[in-house]
Amino acid sequence: MKYFRPVAAILLLGFATAGTPLHARDQHIVLASTTSTDNSGLFGHIIPIFTGKTGIEVRVVAVGTGQAFAIARAGDADALLVHDAAGERTMVSEGYALERRDVMYNDFVIIGPSSDPAGVKSAGSAAEAFALIAANDGVFASRGDDSGTHRAELGLWEKAGVTPHGSWYRELGSGMGATLNTAAAMNAYVFADRATWISFDNRQELAIVFEGDPVLFNQYGSVLLNPERNPHLKQALAKQWHEWLLSEEGQAAIADFERRGQQLFFANAK
Repeated sequence: MKYFRPVAAILLLGFATAGTPLHARDQHIVLASTTSTDNSGLFGHIIPIFTGKTGIEVRVVAVGTGQAFAIARAGDADALLVHDAAGERTMVSEGYALERRDVMYNDFVIIGPSSDPAGVKSAGSAAEAFALIAANDGVFASRGDDSGTHRAELGLWEKAGVTPHGSWYRELGSGMGATLNTAAAMNAYVFADRATWISFDNRQELAIVFEGDPVLFNQYGSVLLNPERNPHLKQALAKQWHEWLLSEEGQAAIADFERRGQQLFFANAK
């Protein structure tokens, strides 16, 4: 996409159907989630289905996963959907959440100039691909925003034995769509979730240069927050959203979402 919503903008999605009573239309929850789920268009697809069934509006705050955790801890969101399973489990162990559940998955990919000056296409693993980028001073655009994608990227640099720094490594502090736009302008390498990449229009000379390593698996989870920590939470409404995501209908809605004839997320509630 050439245009992405600003990070941290609160987006009203999932308008009630015309036949929904006024009191039902006044019901809403705030969902803290990732820029990747928003940039891909997933919420624009599934939230209207949920709202049509329940009359509950879902207002999305699309930020990096680290910031989404902070928003949830502060009690500024009723629900949480992110992609950092370790961080989600910490929310539960610290008492900020009652449970976290697998909802869907896709994978990460390494994007770069189609000419691939660092020779990433020859890599045998994602860590080796990162090592090649560093060794060849390939310009790399990092989200640098403590998102789930950024955390996964940092894990790969660690596996590669590389501490990224210097003029070749650009930390942007931006969401996935904005980072892809910057990478396209710089003709740089970038680590991205596949869903946002499929939905992205401003590719210029960029292409997928590495994919398929099992370490690139990208799991998303729904976190049911604990009202004992923040009593003002709309926990009853948030629980309906959480359970709907895990239901047969919610899982089908996720699986049905496509862009350019490709499925972007794969349901796996358990």
